[in-house]
Amino acid sequence: MTTIDQFESVFKAATKTSFAYRAIEMEKVLLVTDMDEDPAQQLSDQVRNFLRVLGEDESVNWRTVHGDEFHTVKELLDLVEKEGPDLICAYRNLHSEAWRWPHSLGEKLDVLTQITSSPVLVLPHPKAQPLDEILQGIRSVMAITNHLTGDHRLVNFAVHFTEESGTLCLTHIEDEAVFRSYMDVISKIPTITTDAAEEEILRQLLKEPHDYIRSCSDTLQAEGLDLKVQEIVTLGHHIADLTRLVEEHQVDLLVLNAKDEDQLAMYGQAYSLAVELRKIPILMV
Repeated sequence: MTTIDQFESVFKAATKTSFAYRAIEMEKVLLVTDMDEDPAQQLSDQVRNFLRVLGEDESVNWRTVHGDEFHTVKELLDLVEKEGPDLICAYRNLHSEAWRWPHSLGEKLDVLTQITSSPVLVLPHPKAQPLDEILQGIRSVMAITNHLTGDHRLVNFAVHFTEESGTLCLTHIEDEAVFRSYMDVISKIPTITTDAAEEEILRQLLKEPHDYIRSCSDTLQAEGLDLKVQEIVTLGHHIADLTRLVEEHQVDLLVLNAKDEDQLAMYGQAYSLAVELRKIPILMV
């Protein structure tokens, strides 16, 4: 390695991505149900209590959709386009009995999360479990991605939904299977010392999200926001480890990226988690 290469590597390693805070505004919330008016109103009251972090009712325009207002995906999309909400709340498997089987979000939510530009709060199905125990408030929020560094939008949404004095868990899990695959290739290159490469590569992979989370904490403190930022940066298996972390930290709300710029389908990790974690509200942004 030349002196220039060494200097460039040191320079790049010292470069850090700092968090850019931006306040999120939500003035209009649309709750989509397949219920009759009375049970829909009861659910609306529960969801409003859960989302009290958004502000008093006077500052937020709430609209509850009943089951007879739509039946097809197109009718739902047309309704959402007409209302133009800042946030959509809905539960899994609308107008479907598929909530009995833990294999999908249902066709309406599958399409809705990809077509609309509004974030979607996915709730457990009311028939699957009592929601009054789940929708108590948002004291603990976990934002999850496999590339947290520079994902300001995800963090800003997670911040916005964390109640005052609550805990914001910023989570980055480096995929161990992918890492081991690359290390297996590196081990076959004679000019690279495998043990040293493994140690240094892993250190750098985990250092970047660590530095970014520290900048998130410093920035939010400077903004005067009263919340605790908790860092979770590790090497592991996404679904298994994230499921365990959600339970360990008693998370009230999970925040995920739903869209993938390179494909029409939902971001793979987000979909797997959304299907797997059926007992917790998930905000898909």
